[in-house]
Amino acid sequence: MDFGDKTVVKDLSFDVRAGETFGFLGSNGSGKTTTLRALLGIYQPTAGTLHIGGKPFAPRDGARLGYLPEERGLYKKEAVLDVMVYFGRLKGLDKNRAKAWSREYLDRVDLADKASTGLDKLSGGQQQKVQLGVTIMNEPELLILDEPTKGFDPVNRRLLMDIIEEQKLAGATVVLVTHQMEEVERLCDRVILLKDGTARAYGTVAEVQEQFGGTRYRLSYTGRLPASELYDVVLDTGGDAELSPRPGGDEATVLRTLIERGVAVRSFATARTSLDEVFIKVYGEQHELAEV
Repeated sequence: MDFGDKTVVKDLSFDVRAGETFGFLGSNGSGKTTTLRALLGIYQPTAGTLHIGGKPFAPRDGARLGYLPEERGLYKKEAVLDVMVYFGRLKGLDKNRAKAWSREYLDRVDLADKASTGLDKLSGGQQQKVQLGVTIMNEPELLILDEPTKGFDPVNRRLLMDIIEEQKLAGATVVLVTHQMEEVERLCDRVILLKDGTARAYGTVAEVQEQFGGTRYRLSYTGRLPASELYDVVLDTGGDAELSPRPGGDEATVLRTLIERGVAVRSFATARTSLDEVFIKVYGEQHELAEV
């Protein structure tokens, strides 16, 4: 995807499997939104196509797809219920069905008392709830959600994550764009990480974690943590430590070695590198340069 002489997305190819939740990740400016808009025909792509179920996507096939943009695109001077019913009819629902579905959804997201309120009178988070409702009301096969919980408090973020999980259980395929790595770890089957318009990592969550650190041993202890050919010390605060195992450093061997060398181990657990840590490894240098 080119803008003038600048290439924003280059040689990017990925697949999203039916029924999965796919994390589409990257720092600001990495090409995420540009890629999605090009695939959907909002931007005219330099090359490339989106296939759904093996068939090229065209805008006229929009009923099969629900797209939640990062920027809200609703009629802000109109009442909430009227806007939802309008979009419901555009998506093929009859008026009564659209109204019934919208009232049920507004009750679910604690906006039942706002049905007659103008959208411009709602908070940003409340408008985002309405936008999500418009996106899912025709039960699309493919959901593309660009920062769906941006600006939400933890309670409302959990509510929307529950709704998204329900869509997946009902058979939808979900593409999730987010900076909330805990959402990715909770919801996503596979992920792609974009940097400068190219794929920096691609695979299951576990595969990406393994690529950027893999298994870690986290322990609390008393004594002195010895050096060993079985592990590298990633973090050591003098009472809590994180170890990265080397070949041969399985959990049982490392724990037995620590005890034999006089370390009083209070707790010992195996964990994978978090996606937050992966994100920092991939984009940390870029962020530091941007702040200079």
